[in-house]
Amino acid sequence: MSTTTTDPIADMLTRIRNAILVRKNEISLPHSAIKESVARLLKETNFIDDVSVEKADIGKKLKLTIYSNTSNPRIKEIVRLSKPGRRYYVNSKEIPVVMRGRGIVILSTSKGLMTGGKAKTEHIGGELICKVY
Repeated sequence: MSTTTTDPIADMLTRIRNAILVRKNEISLPHSAIKESVARLLKETNFIDDVSVEKADIGKKLKLTIYSNTSNPRIKEIVRLSKPGRRYYVNSKEIPVVMRGRGIVILSTSKGLMTGGKAKTEHIGGELICKVY
């Protein structure tokens, strides 16, 4: 069975959603730089607990701790916005606000991945990757 998909970010978000549904607190997935950046942004904004990169038999694995055993997951919904068949670009004035500021959007900008709030303050637009709340 092949571990490659046509949209690795959507695969990562689906694995996170499925882990939350079955109350699994850790997941492991194939590593890529963009998935690691998305995971680090989720950790910085306190949606997940930990991100680590481990060596595997072939390549690397990205290990995400979604929540600790004593708490509930902080992610209620995580949705992919831009898809391979339909890219979704916005300028800094069009960046959406998620759940009146309780959630975030992640953008791919010319200065790397960043949250929507940071992109607005820096007046940078880009491709909307996903929204989380």
